[in-house]
Amino acid sequence: MLIGYMRVSTDNDRQVLDLQRDALLGAGVDERHLFDDRAAGSRRDRPGLAAALAYLKSGDCLVVWKLDRLGRSLPHLLETVNSLRARGVGFRSLTEQMDTTTPQGEFLFHVFGALAQFERSLIQERVQAGLAAARRRGRRGGRPMAIDAEKLAAVIAALDAGATKASVCRTFGISRSTLVDSLARIGLMSALVVEIV
Repeated sequence: MLIGYMRVSTDNDRQVLDLQRDALLGAGVDERHLFDDRAAGSRRDRPGLAAALAYLKSGDCLVVWKLDRLGRSLPHLLETVNSLRARGVGFRSLTEQMDTTTPQGEFLFHVFGALAQFERSLIQERVQAGLAAARRRGRRGGRPMAIDAEKLAAVIAALDAGATKASVCRTFGISRSTLVDSLARIGLMSALVVEIV
């Protein structure tokens, strides 16, 4: 059985499902087996897609007008189609002429999967190279220090002189969590055993 899924990005009248509906009906999907969503593709909560996926059973085929109507991203698309395959459900995209029930469609789907993996690897490689270049230039990642070096030195001197964390926080106008995080970043938190009074 063919099950159709349609999606438009907005809930207003400017975008309609007519083009997708006509294409799916023309491909042989019964009107009673059409599911739709009116939400951006990046949204996780798409009740129409959830209902379509729940309705599918082994031997069925999910049909969409275009690949981007189904997946939030290429990895999400691949994950969805792989889960369909594991359940014995086929997938067909009309615009791209991809049909996983045929050997050619299955091959094309594997090519898409390989490209997605390649893209993820390239992104990871670029991120790691950028971080290494920044470290070579003396920059550290993460959030900037909430307390400047001069103020932190005064805070440490006060704590060394016996002041409590609570009094240091009041005196320097900083929160306890900022004090604890700043001390932990420079490795002093474990050395200080000063209780809050």
